[in-house]
Amino acid sequence: MTHSLIADDALTALVARLLAAVARPGQTILLDGPVGAGKTHFARAFIRARQGEMAEDVPSPTFTLVQTYDDPKGTEIWHADLYRLTDPSELDELGLDEAQENAICLIEWPDRLEALPEDALTVSIRMHDDPERREITLIGAGASRLVQLAGFIAGTDWAGGGIAPLAGDASARRYFRLANETGRAVLMDDPAGDVDRFVAMTDWLRDQGFGAPAIFARDMSAGFLLMEDLGDDLVARVLERSPDLARPIYDRITGFLVDLHRLPVPGFVLPLDGRRMAEQVRLFAEWYPQAAGVPVGAAAEIGAIIGRLHAELAAEMRPVLSLRDFHAENLIWRGDAPLGLLDYQDAVSCHPAYDLVSVLQDTRRAVSAEFEAEYIARYLEATGLDEDRFRAAYALMGAQRNLRVIGIFTRLCIRDGKPRYLAFMPHVWDYILRNVNHPALAPLAAIMRELPAPDETVTERMRQQCARP
Repeated sequence: MTHSLIADDALTALVARLLAAVARPGQTILLDGPVGAGKTHFARAFIRARQGEMAEDVPSPTFTLVQTYDDPKGTEIWHADLYRLTDPSELDELGLDEAQENAICLIEWPDRLEALPEDALTVSIRMHDDPERREITLIGAGASRLVQLAGFIAGTDWAGGGIAPLAGDASARRYFRLANETGRAVLMDDPAGDVDRFVAMTDWLRDQGFGAPAIFARDMSAGFLLMEDLGDDLVARVLERSPDLARPIYDRITGFLVDLHRLPVPGFVLPLDGRRMAEQVRLFAEWYPQAAGVPVGAAAEIGAIIGRLHAELAAEMRPVLSLRDFHAENLIWRGDAPLGLLDYQDAVSCHPAYDLVSVLQDTRRAVSAEFEAEYIARYLEATGLDEDRFRAAYALMGAQRNLRVIGIFTRLCIRDGKPRYLAFMPHVWDYILRNVNHPALAPLAAIMRELPAPDETVTERMRQQCARP
C-alpha cells in the first residue's frame, strides 16, 4: 500500500508518466507536500503524458484554483491547487466533487479538503538533503508495484520516453509500450513473478529461428521484462481489414506448426496428457450448468469421458511442442518476416492437433468449417500423419479445449465480474457441436444435447449473476 523512493527530476517525471498510463476515469490523485517540493512538476509530467502529441502548456493553477484538460481518449483531467482555498464550501462552486466521478483529478494541498476521497492515491513529495532530489511516497492500492516498476524502467534506455498501456488478457499480467528516440519496446508486468517459463520458452524459440521477441532487460524475481516490440499487426486485426490475406496468413501459420512439430520438445515444458486434460475440462461442469440454470447432471462425467477418449484416440501419438494459446490475437503478421509470437509461457507437450485446433477454432473470431477442413488437410499432407486417427484426435482436442473455454468464460463472469467474454460463447459452443459430431465422440454428443446453449437468454441470465466490483 505504501512505497517510497528517492528521485531526481527525471525519475519524478517517470513516476508521473507511469501513473498517467494506469490512471482511470474517476480516479483522484492527491499531491501532498510543502511549497517547492515538486507537486506541480509532477502534475505537469502526468498531464503531458496523458495528452501525448496534443500536449499543451500546464501552468500552476495557484490563482485559478482549477485548470482542466482533455486527453485523446476524451477523458477530462482536473488539476486543482487548493493552497489559496479559504473555505471548503468554495469547492462546490468549482464542481470538483462532481468531476471526481468521471474525470481524473490531481489535487495539490489535499489537506484543504473537508474529507479525503475514498480510494484516492496519495503522492507525497518531500524535500531531500540533496537539493537535486526529493523523497516520493505513494500511498494506496498498487502503490508499491508502481514504484517497483518505475525503478525497473529507470535502469533501461527507455526511461525518458513515452509510456502507454497495451491491452492485456484474462490474467493479472499488464503490458505497456515504451518509446524513445530510437524505437519502441514492450514491458511485461507479471505481479506473480512467474516469468521464468516465458524467458525459457523465448530463448528456445529464438534459438530455432522463430519470431519470439528479443528480451532487452529483465528482473525475474519482480516479474518485469522489457522486450522487442513486434508491432500492432495482430493477425486478427490484419484479417479484419484485409480478408484477402487469409490464405497467405494461414499458409504461414500451418507451415510454422509443421516446422515446430518436427523439433524435439524442450525438456522444461510440462506434458498436457489425458489426465491433465480431464482435470482441466472439469471447469465446465463446475461453472456452466448452474450458471445456465440446469443441474450438473451428466456434465459431471465429461472429464472422465475426455480422459478415456484421449487414451483411445490420442495417447499413442508422439507429443510435440504446443504453444497452447496459439490464435489470431497472439500472432503478429510481419510480411516476409517470421510470424511474431506472443503469450506462449504456458507451452506444453501434447498431441499435434492441439495448436491446430487453437488457431482454426479461434475463440474470438469465427472460422468456417470449410476453411478449417482445408487447413487440416494441408497439415496432414505436410506431415503424413494417419488421417482418420488425426481427425478423431483433432475433434477430441477441439471439444476439450472449447468446453474448458466455456467454463473459464463463465467463471470470469460469475466470480470475477468480467462479462465481456460472454459475447464469444455462442460461436465457441458451435465449435463444440462441430467437434462432438465426430462419431468417436458420441458419448460427449449425448451430454451436449441435454445442455442449454449459451443463447441470449442464457447469457443474460449469466450477466445478472455477474459479480459486482
